[in-house]
Amino acid sequence: MSLRSITIGDLLDETTSRYPDKEAVVYQERNLRYTFAEFQRVCNQAAKGLMSLGIQAGENVAIWATNVPEWVTAQFASAKMGAVLVTVNTSYRVHELEYLLRQSDSTTLLLIDSYRGASYLDMIREICPELDTCQPGELKAERLPHLKNVIYLGTERQNGMFLWSDLLERASTVDDAELIARQRSLQPDDVINMQYTSGTTGFPKGVMLSHNNIVNNAIKVAGCMNLGPDDKVCIPVPFFHCFGCVMGTLACVATGAAMAPVIAFDPGTVLSVVAAERCTALYGVPTMFIAELNHPAFADFDLSSLRTGIMAGSPCPIEVMKNVVDKMGIRDITIAYGQTETSPVITQTRAEDSIERRVTTVGRVHEDVEIKVVDPTTGEIVPPGVQGELCARGYMVMKGYYKMPEQTYKTIDSDGWLHTGDLATVDEEGYYKITGRLKDMIIRGGENIYPREVEEFLYTHPKILDVQVVGVPCKIFGEQVLACIKVREGEELAAEDVKAYCDGKIARYKIPHFVQVVTEFPMTASGKIQKFKLREQAIAHFGLGEANDIETA
Repeated sequence: MSLRSITIGDLLDETTSRYPDKEAVVYQERNLRYTFAEFQRVCNQAAKGLMSLGIQAGENVAIWATNVPEWVTAQFASAKMGAVLVTVNTSYRVHELEYLLRQSDSTTLLLIDSYRGASYLDMIREICPELDTCQPGELKAERLPHLKNVIYLGTERQNGMFLWSDLLERASTVDDAELIARQRSLQPDDVINMQYTSGTTGFPKGVMLSHNNIVNNAIKVAGCMNLGPDDKVCIPVPFFHCFGCVMGTLACVATGAAMAPVIAFDPGTVLSVVAAERCTALYGVPTMFIAELNHPAFADFDLSSLRTGIMAGSPCPIEVMKNVVDKMGIRDITIAYGQTETSPVITQTRAEDSIERRVTTVGRVHEDVEIKVVDPTTGEIVPPGVQGELCARGYMVMKGYYKMPEQTYKTIDSDGWLHTGDLATVDEEGYYKITGRLKDMIIRGGENIYPREVEEFLYTHPKILDVQVVGVPCKIFGEQVLACIKVREGEELAAEDVKAYCDGKIARYKIPHFVQVVTEFPMTASGKIQKFKLREQAIAHFGLGEANDIETA
């Protein structure tokens, strides 16, 4: 299938013209249903509402919310009027939110009230106390000089903020012709989505993705599942990841499939939505599928409609895959691999691949993507079966990191190859295995955690002299976060003190699960800290299994 050159707004209009009366969006939890024509109408309305605030094409608009209906509307509305949607991790806390909003130059923030006990409203007011006294749309925040508009995705009036309903009402002040002209002015190669990925420097980087990047990736992903207008996809993975907003919502709009999002992951809710809506596809990371399979009422749900789906984020144990196929009936489930910088999918298994292939590999390369495995030292391509760094090139490579040209240059070489930092092998038949990481990234339950970012934060603790963060094996999440800490002379520090210091400041999944106070770090002769030895020592100390359970290279 050849690559498409089309904007997201035009893609929605094209699908709507083809299937105007077909169901497009279903929120069982909210008893909300849109046909494609109805969804197009509300997206146009929201797009005009954003234009009424003076938001220009290329301006950055951030959204901090669970998978609420306004999220998917905002995704396609912003794409129609040309604003770049900056997606904010729902686990972020004050420190991370302020950094993202400042670094991204976002002029507008859409947010819900709270999630999992953390008040988003309190956090944004802590960063922007000026909200209490300003008029909506006239914010002048000392800590966030670019931020002007805060839009609350709720019904209760908030000081200094617009409501979502205000946005929709303001749409009447913008002519349809203005929106049409704006949409026509957009180019498929324009940046339209920005997602933050943690960096080895300790600072998250804004990955700039174009219409071309994510539309075509969504089409390729859908193709591997044979997704079409007769399908209905249950999407419990978060929209702020590419998994949710590219492989999920965008793949549905690209193919005419209906989307059935789950607002926040709960295994019982997922099973209920699949059964009630007769979903044909289900997405998730392995821990989600494990939770669904182990739900006490699992046997009470009729999942016979399921045919396909995607499991991604971390490797899947073979018993889990067998149960997904046998007990959930998802016979054509696929495994996908990639990263935000590649929009996101590079390789994927196909429906016809064996269970063994789906468990032991990440499939074959997508069409229109070049891939190679190279010796990290020499850059030479290695033969099949030999480990090297996986590099990819093609339409799906990001436009770069926002305002970080040096970091972009380190990731994408002069020949256009994106260096993933992942170690891989490929067999004679073109199936890839991810075997490790050049960098020491931790993957906990599908969430990427870069040790340097956690280390940078822990360095701010007055009692911590030095700290090294590594991943250790965990049967439930794949990996957990371990902090090895040197305490300042004369000070004492308990594990609970460290966790309490992190609470509310960094995302919960990044907070060290294990804390080990040490007097020294194992070093090489050249003075480089040997993180793999810290890992081995912690495995022995905490009784986490054999050191060879994890990669120590």
